[in-house]
Amino acid sequence: MSEPISHFTHVVKTGRLVFVSGCVATDAEGRTVGGDDAVAQARQVHENLKKCLAAAGATFADVCKVTVFLKNVGDREKVNIARREYFGPHRPASTLVQIARLVRDDLVVEIEAIAVLPE
Repeated sequence: MSEPISHFTHVVKTGRLVFVSGCVATDAEGRTVGGDDAVAQARQVHENLKKCLAAAGATFADVCKVTVFLKNVGDREKVNIARREYFGPHRPASTLVQIARLVRDDLVVEIEAIAVLPE
């Protein structure tokens, strides 16, 4: 994960709870991956979520809630393509919010997650 551009951390584990900050489609150097392709960006977002979850000992199967932020709500199904690839049959609770802008103009999707580790 690239260094946060603000005063936060990518993932926090407290007890069995794992909180993943909003992930965007950036690589380890902070460069946007996927251009303006919502599916490609969503795949990179899920790769970043996967890294954060793994750092806390979690997987997508442990995720109980996601919040998806989209610049264009019309991209919902495009993001769901990647979501199904990474989550498989697991279906967490979810909230979708359309927003005017993300932290950078070239980003189209951001996803945050909450996971609960098994006992």
